[in-house]
Amino acid sequence: MPADWALEIMRKAPYITVSFTRPDGTAYGVPLSLASTSDEVWYFHCALEGDKLNAIAAHPEVCLSAVTQCAPTVGPKDGSFTLQYRSAIAFGRAKLVTDEKEKIEALRAISQRFLPRHMDAFDDAVRRSLHRTAVVRITLTAPPTGKRKQYDKNGEEMKYGRME
Repeated sequence: MPADWALEIMRKAPYITVSFTRPDGTAYGVPLSLASTSDEVWYFHCALEGDKLNAIAAHPEVCLSAVTQCAPTVGPKDGSFTLQYRSAIAFGRAKLVTDEKEKIEALRAISQRFLPRHMDAFDDAVRRSLHRTAVVRITLTAPPTGKRKQYDKNGEEMKYGRME
C-alpha cells in the first residue's frame, strides 16, 4: 500500500512498536505512544535514562511497526483460518531532543493525540514534569510502506491498491 495510506495507519494505531538495537547488539522492541508533527517527524517521551536512550546513543537507527484493525477470521471463500489487518512499517533515526521549546511542542502533540479533552491541564503538567521527562524525535529516513489483508462485502480479498 502507498506511503499516505501507511501514514494514516501509523496515525490511527493506538501504539507503535519501536525496535532498537542495544549497545551490545541485541534487539529491543517496545510499544510506545507516538505522535507526529509532520509526515517525517514522530515523537515519544520516556524516562531520562534506560534501555531506549542507551540504545539510541549506540545505534540511532530504529524501525517502527504499527497494526490496526487486526481481527482473526475465517476466510469467507475457503474457510481458512486467517487474520485481517492493516499494517505499516517505517525506518528512521532517533535523537534525544534537547531544545526545551521542541520538547514542549512534542509533548503537546502527544497529549493532543491521546488526551485531547484534557489539554486545559497541559501547561501545569509540563511545568511539573518537564525536568524529569525525556523526549525523542524519530525522523523517518524513507516513506513508510503498508500492507493489509482485508475482504470486501462479497468475501473477495482486496488485493494491492484496491480501496473501498
